[in-house]
Amino acid sequence: MSSKVTFITASASEEGQRIDNFLIKTLKNLPRSRLYRIIRKGEVRVNKKRIKPEYKLQLGDEVRIPPVELEQRADSPVVPDDLMQLLNTSILFENKAIIVLNKPSGLAVHTGSGLRYGAIDVLRLLRPDEDIELVHRLDRDTSGCLLFARTRKSLLAMQNLFKTSELRKFYLAIVKGHWDPSIKSIQHPLLKKTMSNGERKVFVDDKGQSAHTLIEQVTHYSERGVDYSLLRIRLLTGRTHQIRVHCKQQGHEIGGDPKYGDREFNRLIKSIGGGRLLLHAMALEIPENDYTKELQILAPEPQEFRILTGKHNLNDAKKI
Repeated sequence: MSSKVTFITASASEEGQRIDNFLIKTLKNLPRSRLYRIIRKGEVRVNKKRIKPEYKLQLGDEVRIPPVELEQRADSPVVPDDLMQLLNTSILFENKAIIVLNKPSGLAVHTGSGLRYGAIDVLRLLRPDEDIELVHRLDRDTSGCLLFARTRKSLLAMQNLFKTSELRKFYLAIVKGHWDPSIKSIQHPLLKKTMSNGERKVFVDDKGQSAHTLIEQVTHYSERGVDYSLLRIRLLTGRTHQIRVHCKQQGHEIGGDPKYGDREFNRLIKSIGGGRLLLHAMALEIPENDYTKELQILAPEPQEFRILTGKHNLNDAKKI
């Protein structure tokens, strides 16, 4: 099915939105590769000018959308009922502006790379009459607090709180060996690279973006001859794979990490109960703002963490 040339004027609710995200929502059945191609070739224009995918819409912008061939497919992905039920019971907090989900390990945050659905797709099915958007991202195998916005204005407000570090993110990680408690601040810059096989990885590189990780608490363990440490971490920046690469740089790879981890340590930690990426987004602290009161939202420690740290009672998620 082909569309026609259309012109859309950006409204107040779309102000500040990236043009690629705007088109993803507008042309729901258009493959991503085709969408970025029409931007790159200049077929999409804003105020009669070529733009890049990262261009942010301004109030009153006139967007020209060319004729495109839309795939004949359902608007909504088919998600298993058990996953729908799991995520519905994994909502830690919600009000009229935001939702915080305890994302399970193994679930991507959005579609891509052959994935049929992600956490955002499931939430949109659970809240079909709302315009839910991701505020930030977690790696597919990282569990824990994931923040969504229910309105365009709350999305921008939450993203701004992240940028200013007023919204604070805390993680738990189990790493190889006994971490030196004197190492409390890591500030190695990080650079994304695409490998010859197409894999994308992140490296410590002076040409990269600044990145700052704080280690707030360290607990050492030795179990069946395996030495490891539980870290409580606060992120001051949110670079891709930041915690994983910073830990690797210190010689203390995160357990269960297939991309940056130590293969032998992964084997050992799995043998005593650590059969996943041992990184968990344990808490969000949100300051009082136009959309929420001051909040501290905690995601329960996953079973693997409880096994490895000797904790056997699962506490309910806490909200303040």
